[in-house]
Amino acid sequence: MASGLLEKQATVEDVVREVSRLKGIVTEAVEEGVESAVKAINQGRDAAGDAIYQARRTVKQKPFQAMGVVFAAGVLVGSMIGWLNTRRS
Repeated sequence: MASGLLEKQATVEDVVREVSRLKGIVTEAVEEGVESAVKAINQGRDAAGDAIYQARRTVKQKPFQAMGVVFAAGVLVGSMIGWLNTRRS
């Protein structure tokens, strides 16, 4: 009877040790995931900043071309909205 109780106690201790080990593994995996997400966000922010800088530079270098592109985009969007409105009726 006493040896059965000791075996159960050892088993409980083994389970506690295993749970503790798994907790460490999960915690480490979550921390690595968070670090990866932060790196991806920073890279995206840097890429967006570079794209904005390039767009500003291009507009300063070629202002008439930029106005033409904006005008064409406005005409296209306006035409699509008008076409969608006539389709609804």
